[in-house]
Amino acid sequence: MQKIVNVLAIASFAVSGAVVIGGVSLYVNRGKIIDNVKSQVMDSVAGALGPAIGGALPDVTGPAQAPPAPPSASAGSAAGLGGLAQ
Repeated sequence: MQKIVNVLAIASFAVSGAVVIGGVSLYVNRGKIIDNVKSQVMDSVAGALGPAIGGALPDVTGPAQAPPAPPSASAGSAAGLGGLAQ
């Protein structure tokens, strides 16, 4: 009977050790696992959206637009305040 209890104790220790080692390895590699899942999701979404979008997106866009011109110096003067300045 003692031998059976010893075998069960050793098996329990082995299972507990495997769970701890598995948890530690998941914790250490969580960044790689997350990045892998993200890339797989992005690939599948891009593959699904490709045919759905079809030719809706242009092949080439136009040139970059120039930034808006800064306001002129007279825009902030008292004359531009609508009569609030005396």
